[in-house]
Amino acid sequence: MNDKKLDIAVLAGGCFWCTEAVFQRLEGVSKVTSGYTGGTIKNPAYREITTGRTGHAEAIKIEFNPAVISYHELLEIFFATHNPTTLNQQGADRGTQYRSAIFYNDEQQKKVAQELIADLTTNNVFDNSIVTEVTALGVFYHAEDDHQNYYNLHSDQGYCQFVINPKLSKLHATFKNKLKK
Repeated sequence: MNDKKLDIAVLAGGCFWCTEAVFQRLEGVSKVTSGYTGGTIKNPAYREITTGRTGHAEAIKIEFNPAVISYHELLEIFFATHNPTTLNQQGADRGTQYRSAIFYNDEQQKKVAQELIADLTTNNVFDNSIVTEVTALGVFYHAEDDHQNYYNLHSDQGYCQFVINPKLSKLHATFKNKLKK
């Protein structure tokens, strides 16, 4: 991929290990970095994030080629692979750090996100209201090295087996044509 054609998307859909694993498998995605954004302190560490008091969300930064996969398609996959209707919670993970959020880079990304949420709402795709926040991206802090590429390095662990594998199964069933070959 030509790096000059890459764009950035920043999404939070609960634990970043889950979202990282999903988006790493997509054609057109060159890199996924786990990290933190949307909070109030500089250079937060995981131990601080887990308290829920910093305001940061566990998020991923996706570097993607929009000629191969669009921002809209990334958001469709985002909404299909996490629960955007639970406030500050994904499964057993609870706290503001696990909120559903789209951190946009520009007004076009904001518009795409808001229009997709409106379409999903109008079409009653979810039983409950979407609570995904759409907010401007501030500073994105990279998570510690042991949080990067987590699923690929630890897929045999219980959390990966019981929480991430079902998300990957849904990805494979619903978006097979978007997966890396």
